[in-house]
Amino acid sequence: MATGKMNVLVYSGNGSTTESVRHCLYTLRRLLSPTYAIIPVTGDVIIKEPWTASCVLLVFPGGADLGYCRTLNGPGNRRISLYVNRGGSYLGFCAGGYYGSSRCEFEVNDPKLAVVGDRELGFFPGTCRGLAFPGFVYSSEAGARAAELKINKEALPDVNPHMKETFKSYYNGGGVFVDAKKLESRGVETLASYTEDLNVDAGEGAAAVVYRKVGQGHVVLTGPHPEFAPANLTRTPQMPSYSEAIDQITSTDATRIEFMRLILRKLGLKVNDEEQAVPSLSSLHLSAHKAADVADLIASWSSILTVVDGEEYILGQNDCFHLESEHSVWAVEGLKNAVQALENVIPDAMIGNRAGDQHTQDKDTVKGILERIEYTRNYTTGDRILDYNMIIKTLKPHEKELPSSRETPYFHHDSFYANLEHYHAMLRNPGFAFGSYLMYGEVVTSTNTLLEKNPSLLRHLPTGFTITATQQIAGRGRGSNVWVAPPGALMFSTVLHHSFQISQSAPVIFVQYLAALAIVRGIKSYAPGYSDIGVKLKWPNDIYARLPGSPDNPVVKIGGILVNSSYSGTSYDIVCGIGLNLANPLPTTSLNMLAEAANLKPFTYEKLLASILAHFEFLYTDFCSRGFTRDMEDEYYAAWLHMDQIVTLETHEGARAKIKGITRDWGLLLAEELGWEDRPTGRIVQLQSDSNSFDFFKGLIRRKV
Repeated sequence: MATGKMNVLVYSGNGSTTESVRHCLYTLRRLLSPTYAIIPVTGDVIIKEPWTASCVLLVFPGGADLGYCRTLNGPGNRRISLYVNRGGSYLGFCAGGYYGSSRCEFEVNDPKLAVVGDRELGFFPGTCRGLAFPGFVYSSEAGARAAELKINKEALPDVNPHMKETFKSYYNGGGVFVDAKKLESRGVETLASYTEDLNVDAGEGAAAVVYRKVGQGHVVLTGPHPEFAPANLTRTPQMPSYSEAIDQITSTDATRIEFMRLILRKLGLKVNDEEQAVPSLSSLHLSAHKAADVADLIASWSSILTVVDGEEYILGQNDCFHLESEHSVWAVEGLKNAVQALENVIPDAMIGNRAGDQHTQDKDTVKGILERIEYTRNYTTGDRILDYNMIIKTLKPHEKELPSSRETPYFHHDSFYANLEHYHAMLRNPGFAFGSYLMYGEVVTSTNTLLEKNPSLLRHLPTGFTITATQQIAGRGRGSNVWVAPPGALMFSTVLHHSFQISQSAPVIFVQYLAALAIVRGIKSYAPGYSDIGVKLKWPNDIYARLPGSPDNPVVKIGGILVNSSYSGTSYDIVCGIGLNLANPLPTTSLNMLAEAANLKPFTYEKLLASILAHFEFLYTDFCSRGFTRDMEDEYYAAWLHMDQIVTLETHEGARAKIKGITRDWGLLLAEELGWEDRPTGRIVQLQSDSNSFDFFKGLIRRKV
């Protein structure tokens, strides 16, 4: 079976700093997407989840390596070491460099800052000693500088002969790899060296970046931060020396980027020849099957709308939405008159609220809106790290007619609603709801986030309300997974308000199984001939497909389902997110490649979305009435990858078991324990989907935390 290593995991747990993680994500996504998914992970993921089979690179960013030790010493480090020795790659920046060495010596003579001790990973078989340059202060740029690095071109693959030999890299607290020259006999290669006098004894050599092959795997460790892009460094008037450092880093930025490209290739990754810039957020277009319904929906939002300078906003718990009227000339630059110094009193005439909330609450809400307007105006120019939660999302209601192809060139609303009506009619869904309201954005943060993280808005959206996008820049997966979803994927999230009264006979847990069935049905019922597309289901929420034309008939992941739910008194407010590789061949394969292999026409976004939504509503309506029926169960198993699969249950002390199905009452995974010679013991184990991870390729079930 195809393992499809496509994940680059960036540690974002205890010890890491937010800024270092963000810099890693920014640079790695630009150099590696869409071939790889760049995903931040916590220590619990590394310790407890089956990440190694799909991980091509594990990255440890800057921070404080003692936090890494407290979290990962023992079981976590054993998994990391085993992963690398079996062919994985490790990249450690600054604190990640200290952490990957056999010994860390940091400010040995400073009783307040000193960190000294052996480290378990020991990928560099010596000491990483710092400070390489003096002046470091935690949570400050006081000791930051532009460190000059000399590149060892002979140690790097396919170097452009015209590439400059030196560049300036951001540095703040990193070390030097002591006696790296003497350790060449143990496989150490120096990829770059400091050119300036150092603050500590570096032994033989002044190694700033080192490489070593460890077992079958690869390791690169750095003292400085070559992943820090100068566009994301903020000048501070109080520290003119820091502004000068930014200028120096900027002056050699092309060489810095090329060096990053080279070390990633040294680690065995496929790297983009050109950087892939993260696109800007686009407007959101709100439409309905019956255009007049848009006005009714907006009218139902009166209690959550706030008027600022004649414009309407919804300030949610995570995002702020601006409702652009059909005649509005609103633009970020056009809001200069509305944005005033936040310390000033907000004029009474400037604010209002349709529901007549208390005036003090209005002022707090307006202040929050103005802060986001100001951020949007000042920080969305240029290519840099952004706080997407602070950016105003423009929402364009289409109350009279559907969005034109000029407004939404990558999504044709006429086609979507025509197909939606066709599939609902075919399934005899009277007065259908799923897809009848649609919000579309060419580029969004995450369809799930825009709904689930703004509960005040979510509660005012009807069941079946759907948001879809051409591209996501902060897509979400299970746990803390976040990635940039490439163009070509079908991504959407649908709202369900599931009555508490029926939750016993129709438990919420089954929504993910219904969504999986809807995907299979939607694909196979797309049109005549598509029933042979080899779509499969991995428990509990992944979509796989069999690759055509391969002798061993492997399966690879082509999609996933994420269900978030919250309880609001009388119902569960559910957001069901679905992502499918429709036209993007990377990082695995796509539905259109499968269709091409079967001599079928390509799927279209609009038609497939309509097909899945119609089948989803049909299944959900039946489920609410009769629960998860025997017919649904049989259909689920027909597409399931797991029946009679023998697995190891780490949740039950490594016992072997055979998968037998899921329970129809609470959707638990059923596994029959095996004893001597894999004979059944008669004991049945039941496992919850949201408490366990399934490593399909290793036959391993691991408890989630």
